[in-house]
Amino acid sequence: MTETATAVGERRRRRVGFLGGVALTLAIAGTFALAIGSVQVPLADLLAALTGGGTELHRNIVWRNRLPRVLGAIVAGGGLAIAGAAMQTVLRNPLGAPYTLGISQAAAFGAALAILLTGVGAGSAAGGLLATWLTPIAAFLGGMVSTGVILALVTYRQATPETMILTGVALGSLFQAGLTLLQYFASDTEVAAIVYWTFGDIGRAGWPQVIVMTVVVLAATAYFLRHGWDYDVLDAGTDTARSLGVNVDSLRIRGMAIASLVTALIVSFVGIIGFVGLVAPHVVRMVIGGTERYLMPASALVGATLLVVADTAARTVLSPVVLPVGILTSFLGAPLFLYLVIEGRAYW
Repeated sequence: MTETATAVGERRRRRVGFLGGVALTLAIAGTFALAIGSVQVPLADLLAALTGGGTELHRNIVWRNRLPRVLGAIVAGGGLAIAGAAMQTVLRNPLGAPYTLGISQAAAFGAALAILLTGVGAGSAAGGLLATWLTPIAAFLGGMVSTGVILALVTYRQATPETMILTGVALGSLFQAGLTLLQYFASDTEVAAIVYWTFGDIGRAGWPQVIVMTVVVLAATAYFLRHGWDYDVLDAGTDTARSLGVNVDSLRIRGMAIASLVTALIVSFVGIIGFVGLVAPHVVRMVIGGTERYLMPASALVGATLLVVADTAARTVLSPVVLPVGILTSFLGAPLFLYLVIEGRAYW
């Protein structure tokens, strides 16, 4: 009994320590991201600017440019990681993620269709307004179309998790083909706008978008934490969950709907950012296991840290050229995921 209690206490300390370590790393990465760029802001001046002091130049740099970008990276990275963790748990499949389920591709198709129909990027007078809201709305609706098809299969056809994954792959291929078709008929300027949108760029999200993303991500996190026990039971198997009184079908539908909503919203504001939602939950499971009440906040912190670091590197590695962060996350995420697949099979 003493050994069991000791083991439980050790696991709890390791999990809490991991959460604290990642949170500290995120705080350091966020501070570093605020300080560096084309204009360096010393730490003392940064703290002064954050509290309303310092020079006007530093206040404008911090509050108008860097702070919404860093907070956007934190919220987007955390939201994508939570969505990925939820999808992997619901589907009981390590490949569950926004990209593998076709949500990102569907959002890209929606955005491209809006760009093509409204002329955003082609010099239209209303381009600023359209680029700010109508294109993200179209992207969000596109992502929810993919979600609706998957949820319909679950609701009316009692689709298995494997069927949902295969359906997501098929939908992703379909929307990617549609995106290619739109680009074929678009003008050169519209093609450039479509391609730029698909790259993924945290910098396009201003304060209004960051606030909307924050509200939705926090609400989704609260939901998954509240139902953490149900998802822990679901990890043990469908039959086990049903024997303990869990409504498995309803739990899966609600989990997939909320995770997809978060994904579609984030992608609609910042574009496609690959691998964060896939890799972050795997890292957490390898280090501290898959207990939901720790998995969700830890995945959010890891995802946020990964995206803040990637975005900072994208801004500075080829300065003054700013790389789209989606390119960097794909370059970094693909080999990391391959490593996790090779070395981390035991935790699933």
